[in-house]
Amino acid sequence: MNWQQAIKDFQNYLKIERGLSPNSIVNYTMDLEKLQSYLDEFSIAEKPVHIRRETVQEFIYSIAKVVTPRTQARIISGLKGFFNYLVFENYREDNPMDLIETPKIGRKLPDTLSETEINSLIAAIDLSKPEGERNRAIIETLYGCGLRVSELINLKLSDLYFDEDFIQVTGKGNKQRFVPISGINQKYINIYRNQVRVHLPIQKEHEDIVFLNRRGKQLTRAMIFTIVKQLAEKVGLQKNISPHTFRHSFATHLLENGADLRAIQQMLGHESITTTEVYMHVNRSHLSKVLNEFHPRTKEG
Repeated sequence: MNWQQAIKDFQNYLKIERGLSPNSIVNYTMDLEKLQSYLDEFSIAEKPVHIRRETVQEFIYSIAKVVTPRTQARIISGLKGFFNYLVFENYREDNPMDLIETPKIGRKLPDTLSETEINSLIAAIDLSKPEGERNRAIIETLYGCGLRVSELINLKLSDLYFDEDFIQVTGKGNKQRFVPISGINQKYINIYRNQVRVHLPIQKEHEDIVFLNRRGKQLTRAMIFTIVKQLAEKVGLQKNISPHTFRHSFATHLLENGADLRAIQQMLGHESITTTEVYMHVNRSHLSKVLNEFHPRTKEG
């Protein structure tokens, strides 16, 4: 088995067995291609099933000089997954990554926006243009439902259960979850649907997609990033924000206002509660309020 065939088989495994998104599969592939390029550069003729631990270790040492610890950790994780797959399929008996340690990296706290900042961004949207109503509905949905950008652009009309105040979201690994949606959020989506979207030349296979471009096709991730960046520039926001910032703000504001961490986990679609717990570190100011409000020993007799 050569590298090209091994990578192709691994891609199929990630898509079919793991149900990973195209973006995740691309990242895994790029990491493997980095290793393959390293072998080619130094004329190392070791196939995936025979590559030695020492060779992989030298590769990790080489990339550590040119990438950040966070990127290095991601590459190590991706390679471990690849060789675990080879072991699982009985191509190898061992994983050459087993003794390679992941560099320690500090937990990166997510950037958040205040309610005032979010309101100013929404107020800056030019509603005199048809795409203005769409963009307002997009920002309201990113913040109001805590969606990932991929979840937003893939949202379908058939996923909208407004009578029950829920939307169905397809997240990582094609896992579906129901997320509550407020009446205000529903109102702006309906304005866009009924006043703008109905007049678009909707293309075949895009009929069920909620958010469309002017040509009647599904929006790209890049377009959502552009919308957010342009709004930030328009209001002179100094923070470096992205669509994901609204998801972080959604979770942070819920937590600060007393929402249960488990409920936030379900709405965000996190498999592990530890992923959601990062929001406990964003702003600790509300924790003393929780203690004073709910602990019996904080009340004077």
